[in-house]
Amino acid sequence: MKLKTLTLCAALLSACDSQLNNPYSDNDTTQSVLYESFSERPKHLDPVSAYSSNEFAIIGQIYEPPLQYHYLKRPYELTPLSATKMPTVRYLNAKGDVLNEPVKDSEIAFTDYIIDIKPNVNYQSHPAFAKDSSGNFVYHTLTTEQITSVKTLVDFTQTGTRELTADDYVYEIKRIAHPKMQSPIAEMTKNYIVGFDEFAKEIANQSKSAIKTTNLTGVEAISRYQYRIRIKGKSPQFIFWLAMPFFAPMPWEADAFYEQAGLRDKNITLDWFPIGTGAYFLAENNPNRRMILLKNPNFHGENYPTEGEPEDVKNGLLTDAGKPLPFIDKVVFMLEKETIPYWTKFLQGYYDLSGISSDSFDQAVQFTGSGGVALTPSMTEKGIQLQTSVTLSDYYLGFNMQDATVGGSTDAARKLRQAIAIAVDYEEYISIFMNGRGVPAQGVLPEGIYGYAEGEAGMNTEVYDCDSPPFEGGRGGCALKRKNISVAQQLLAEAGYENGIAPKTHEALILYLDTTAISTDDRPRMNWYRKQFEKLGIKLVVRATDYNRYQEKIRTGNSQMFFLGWNADYPDPENFLFMLYSPHSKVKFGGENASNYENPEFDRLFEQMRNMDNSPARYEIIQKMQHILQHDAPWVFGFHPKNFALYHQWFHNLKPNLMANNQLKYARLDIQTRAKMREKWNRPFDVH
Repeated sequence: MKLKTLTLCAALLSACDSQLNNPYSDNDTTQSVLYESFSERPKHLDPVSAYSSNEFAIIGQIYEPPLQYHYLKRPYELTPLSATKMPTVRYLNAKGDVLNEPVKDSEIAFTDYIIDIKPNVNYQSHPAFAKDSSGNFVYHTLTTEQITSVKTLVDFTQTGTRELTADDYVYEIKRIAHPKMQSPIAEMTKNYIVGFDEFAKEIANQSKSAIKTTNLTGVEAISRYQYRIRIKGKSPQFIFWLAMPFFAPMPWEADAFYEQAGLRDKNITLDWFPIGTGAYFLAENNPNRRMILLKNPNFHGENYPTEGEPEDVKNGLLTDAGKPLPFIDKVVFMLEKETIPYWTKFLQGYYDLSGISSDSFDQAVQFTGSGGVALTPSMTEKGIQLQTSVTLSDYYLGFNMQDATVGGSTDAARKLRQAIAIAVDYEEYISIFMNGRGVPAQGVLPEGIYGYAEGEAGMNTEVYDCDSPPFEGGRGGCALKRKNISVAQQLLAEAGYENGIAPKTHEALILYLDTTAISTDDRPRMNWYRKQFEKLGIKLVVRATDYNRYQEKIRTGNSQMFFLGWNADYPDPENFLFMLYSPHSKVKFGGENASNYENPEFDRLFEQMRNMDNSPARYEIIQKMQHILQHDAPWVFGFHPKNFALYHQWFHNLKPNLMANNQLKYARLDIQTRAKMREKWNRPFDVH
């Protein structure tokens, strides 16, 4: 923050109506501009490849899959986005004949999803669509001289657009299948879409241009505004996929333009400059400074929801009901690598919302006597507001079940894992390293996912006891209390490692933990983990490495223990429980079962549960699966983080939506109030 005298302020500005410490060169007094930050450049903005939260934060505003999550309703509900209505679902037998209701699951060989899309929807303006007077594409056959003369996408002076068609959705699904695209969901998708694997093999050695001309039997455009996806058997969860960016439309012109030799060297690719139909387009991608989204002038239009939950009216979340979206003209993501400057700018009003770092936690939040949280007086004086929510995420310490020591299904190996699960005190971890912003996990499912059982009903009885009577803040009528370390020590002795001594060496058992925690800031956490294992007399060796090497060790089964996390792709228990389904083993099949866990009974129940509609029968099966996992302990169930979001009084329509990626279009700013508060909080003063 620069210190300037009042005299200098008057001389330069005639009036102190502008802040000299304003970090933005743009004039944002007339436009509605939202300011956010990023600390690491998104690696992929091509929806076929993007799979991390910081990538979805950008592409969710640009690409429009057929469906989206209702912004306000809970439980989470799918609604049409680029589709005109919810898909028509048809069941077919093995001959391909449509089955009439009522349909028995045993008769279903295929399911068709027939999707009708909106007409008169145009893509953002882009050089890939530019045509000359003869109708030829201007930039699809660039010469070496033309490519040499450009530095970035804006150097292509001509742009164009075209209407969205059903073929664009078909094209994107075929892109997922092409091995050269390396889509993270390709392996899963081949288990669903008819002909997907065969298509992938057919075009494996062909260029990406073959995507357009090669047919995929399970996906076809029926007309200009209608297409069909055929999947194997029945999968009620597949409809959630249609809200993921992977299934957003992609024009073939994008690949034809970006695949030209020489453009990639200049970072002129889909991973840097997306092409979508959404409310915003990426106008600037400068990862060393900022990324800017602008309102898409070609946007087809959408209105703010007119209904939600009962408390939404009281909270002002339906004030804008029925109004056209988006409200914000421009979104600026500024690079902020350090938390303290970021926090300072938020308090000055130069960022509109903020998370809370550990360094700033005590300044922002205080715990109440009932175990709740509230803002400190300094925050409330500024009109800052707080929202909290438990994320639909798992963070866990995984065991490689192929490992000779911690893996396998023997009683000894299982008791060793159970002992470790008791010893690693995640309540303490959450308190020390997360400022209480987390919930210790009792199993795979987080709160908010169907099948999650609260309190004693969902308690991991291998690790916890029910402490009665409930202490203040206890949930579900039962206070969960971690078992005494003596229980873990007894399990360790029964596993053959009394006092942590390995019988073969007569010395302390040595276990290895692989991690990407390589910075000095990570050392306290790693030392904490060592101390947890020391409770059992076990020596923990932390093997820190870079991300690529870490992933390779897990992929090949060369790790013993590891850290991983998982964010829900869709709000269904199948999306969590599949991470321990043996056909998804990381080593054998390249799936998401990084522990390489195998249990025939769990697999049988998973196959029974996965395609069921929610019902008491499905709920009961899920509880059985959770109990199997709690007993076998392929993971030390870690925690589900809590999101703490701070936002200024001028930020409106903010409601935690843990499934939606396209939330920016709903946000509204009161820029007059922001300007007033910025002036109040950033007045120059005389240092003499």
